[in-house]
This record gives sequence, structure tokens and C-alpha cells, in this order.
Amino acid sequence: MRPGRLIGRIASHAVLLAGAVVMAAPFVWMLLTSIRPPEEVFGAVFDPIPSRFAGVENYGQALGASNLPRAMLNGVIVCGGILAVQLLTAIPAAYALGRLSFRGRGLLFGLVLFGLCIPIQVPALPLYIALANLRLLDTYFALMMPFFLTVFGLFLFRQFFRTYPEEILQAARLDGMGEFEIVWRIAAPAALPAIAAFSVFSVVAHWNDLYWPLIVVTSSERATPALGILAFRDAETGGNYGALMAAAALITGPMIVGFLFARRAFVRGITMTGVR
Repeated sequence: MRPGRLIGRIASHAVLLAGAVVMAAPFVWMLLTSIRPPEEVFGAVFDPIPSRFAGVENYGQALGASNLPRAMLNGVIVCGGILAVQLLTAIPAAYALGRLSFRGRGLLFGLVLFGLCIPIQVPALPLYIALANLRLLDTYFALMMPFFLTVFGLFLFRQFFRTYPEEILQAARLDGMGEFEIVWRIAAPAALPAIAAFSVFSVVAHWNDLYWPLIVVTSSERATPALGILAFRDAETGGNYGALMAAAALITGPMIVGFLFARRAFVRGITMTGVR
């Protein structure tokens, strides 16, 4: 290997390694704090390794002294329900935008792009008033309803369907298949990498969401994982940071494990759809 090329590869790997260290440092510090006794969290001496192992105490308090297990179960229900409805609505709509020719298709796609610029804070007030008038606050439906329609999913799947071979679709039409049947029997199975990529985005976003659950949830029975962490907040004492980091580790763990299993499909879906 030429010296210049070798130096370039070493430099690129050094940059990637430095980036990995920066990204992993908060998680490592979270794990170390979760096994640290309370008196050492803000100690005057900086020592990465705690002098006394307090992991059993902190994790036991995180699981037993709060509603965290119920909050994590609620997170699974909410994220699963949102993702299921998003896929059922976004896939056929994206197929229509990407593969069917009809008047106003470009305008509709422009509205989709415009919808990407609107955060949840904009329609939060009218959505809250509507749910309050329907007496649906503090329910699973209230937690999921604003996210049933996903403009990001529409954009992502539309980009994938635009690259799907037209010859296969024409052959399916010649065999007598309708468009709706083509969507679910041909297009959707071929879009599994894009579905995996979108699923990662959707689950992580709604698992970590605090803004909307903080508005519509009023009881601990419907608390989501992000709300479950608030149980360790104490305005007078500043909170138990060891138990807080233990709860954060328990909530973050499923996301990390899920991403490790889906990382190949995630990367493939992102590269196939052209999203950067």
C-alpha cells in the first residue's frame, strides 16, 4: 500500500474511533453512575470506578420503587400500536405517490415534504382540545393518535418504491393482480429493508418521547418510559441519581439491543432509499 493511502486510512480510522468514543462516553458514564453510591455521584475527587458497588441497590430501587416496569410495558404497547398503523397507512399511500400516475401527485408529494417541517408542538393544542372534548385523555389512543399518519414514512417508502422495477409491476398487472394486491404481495415484501429502517426511527422516537405523554397522561398507569424516569426527580434533594441512571440504563437497553439486531437491515434500508 502506498504511504499516502496508508496515512489516509489511518487518519480516517482515527477520526471514526474518536467519534465512537465521543458517542459511547455518555452511555459508559451512565452505566458507571448506575452502580455508584449516592455519596460518590458528585464527589470532589474524579474517579471513574466507584469505590463501592451499589448496582443492586440502585437497580432494585429503579425496578421496585417506581412504576418503571409498567411504563416500559406501556412503551411497548404504544410504540407497537403506532408502528402498526403507520405501516398500514404509509405503505399503500407511498406506493400510490411513487408508482401510480394521477392528477395532483406532485402537489400531494409537495405537501408531504411540507409536513416534514411541522413539529408536533404546532398541532398539540388543537389535538389536546379535541381529545379532551371526546374524553379520551389519559388513554392509549390519546398517546398514539397524533402519530398514526407519518409524513417521514411516506417520504421514505416513496423513495424506495420509485426505484422498484416497473417490469415486475407490469407483469403482476398482466397476471390479473390489482394495485392493492400488488402493494401487499409484491411491493411491501420487497421493501423490508426500508420497513426495518423506518421501524427503528419510529420506535426510538416514540419510546423516548416526553413532550406529548407529559401533556395527555395524568396517571401512572399510562406513563411511558420517559415519564417513568420522572419518578426519581425530587425538587428538594435533587433526586437519586444512582437510581435515575439505573432506570435510564434499563430504558436504553432494549433500544440498543434492538438496533444491534436490525443494524444491517437499517443501513441497507437507508442506502436503498437514498436518505442521508
